[in-house]
Order: sequence, then C-alpha cells, then structure tokens
Amino acid sequence: MADEKIIQRPALAEPGLEIRPMRAADADQVLAVYQAGLDTGQASFETTAPSWEGFDAGRLSNLRYVAADTTTGDVAGWIAASPVSTRAVYAGVIEHSVYVHPGCQAHGIGRALLTAFIAAAEDAGVWTIQSAIFPENTASLSLHESLGFRVVGTRERLACHHGVWRDVILLERRSTK
Repeated sequence: MADEKIIQRPALAEPGLEIRPMRAADADQVLAVYQAGLDTGQASFETTAPSWEGFDAGRLSNLRYVAADTTTGDVAGWIAASPVSTRAVYAGVIEHSVYVHPGCQAHGIGRALLTAFIAAAEDAGVWTIQSAIFPENTASLSLHESLGFRVVGTRERLACHHGVWRDVILLERRSTK
C-alpha cells in the first residue's frame, strides 16, 4: 500500500455536510458518535469507546474521514480503517468501521462516508476492504452490499455480547482498479 499520505476525495452528502479528513480536533465528537453507536448494541462487541490515543493508534492516519456540518463543524459520522496484518503481503488489505450518530441515520451520511472512503482506499493502493457486521444490523449490511461488498461468510457464535452469543457476517470489497 502507498505510504500514509492524506488523500482527500470529494463525496456527495446532503446539503450542509462535508466529507473531510478526520482531524485530532474532532476527537471528542468522533468518540461521542462511536459511543452512541456502541450504546445501540448493534455496532460492535465493544461496549466503551477507547481513549483518543487508543483510537488513533489502531487506525491508519490516511484513511479516516468525518461527515461534518459545514456551518457548525459538528460531526455526524465517521469512517476509519485498520490494517488487518503488519505483514507486507497484506499491506493492501484493511478492515473498516463506519459510524453515524443514531440521530442522523437514514440521511445518506453512511453512504457518503463509505463512497468517499472506497475511492480514497483505492487511491492508496488498497485492494481489499473488509468488514464484520452483526446480522441484525440490516441497514449496514444493505449499505455495504449496495456499494459492492459481498458476504464471504458467517462466524457463528463468535463472542458473547451483553450475555448473548452473537454471529458476525464477514464482508469484503475487492478493488475494481
């Protein structure tokens, strides 16, 4: 994969929102959106958002975006990638997470974030984007499938979450470049 230079790609979003690279100044709002998503119980096995230091350390600096209000700067959603391996052969394979504040869902924010992210990932030399989604999160599954992700399998009873053993659907998108 190319070095971690920042690649900014425009994306369509609803009027008044911009998709832009995530900044350290966004930390509190990004983590608040993350926690709001975790609080739904449908986003991750995690139950508490990490510190900014933990978030920052686990994600690639060149593939992080926010959907922000153009007037107030408020963050309505974010998307970021993590490497799947430190081995050079997997340099073009990443896993991503996308979170939209529950109060802002169904407005095309997730689609705008994911569309911009896919373009930036391809520009950065990524050939495979992976994701793991709970089967109950039908909106996220539908969004991913509509943008070229395909289901590659189900990990059954992967982990216990709030006292329930949960399955995870694995999806991937291969670059068209």
